[in-house]
Amino acid sequence: MFTNNSQQLAENKLLLLHIFDRIEFPMSNPQITQFVLENDIMNYFMLQQFLGELKDSKFIIEKQEDNEHIFIITEKGKSTLSYFVNRIPKSQIDRIDQLLNVQKEKFIKNTQVKADYIKIKDDEYLVKLGVIEKDMPIINLKLSVANNKHAKQICEKWRESAPSLYGQIINLLIE
Repeated sequence: MFTNNSQQLAENKLLLLHIFDRIEFPMSNPQITQFVLENDIMNYFMLQQFLGELKDSKFIIEKQEDNEHIFIITEKGKSTLSYFVNRIPKSQIDRIDQLLNVQKEKFIKNTQVKADYIKIKDDEYLVKLGVIEKDMPIINLKLSVANNKHAKQICEKWRESAPSLYGQIINLLIE
């Protein structure tokens, strides 16, 4: 019983390393959590425990980028995965790869459009908006707004329509 349980724990950690390796770009905690939970790969508490253990073992690193914590697989994580990949059932690898192919575009879109806000004072919020294409910032905007409601609305609108809004801003500036 214990061996089977230990084997399952190791398999789940290897699956996480496989996800980080195959996605080919940093993933935030909400992104990996959403992917794992939506696809019933493991439960939330196991996921968070395994992420912590993978960090402690230096198989992944966690960085802060634009008020977001992102995870990146390390060389140590990649070499460990390549050495032990045969311990993950092929059916699970195939399933994960298929799910990642479907989700990859969505993940890429979310990493290219940035929208966040922070409270500066009681009646002042700083909204940060951006579009990144091929690791190159195309536009970065910082706006000061009077309330939380407006900050949220601006972020939502930017996430939905950043490419067309960017085009409109450029047209306004060059006309």
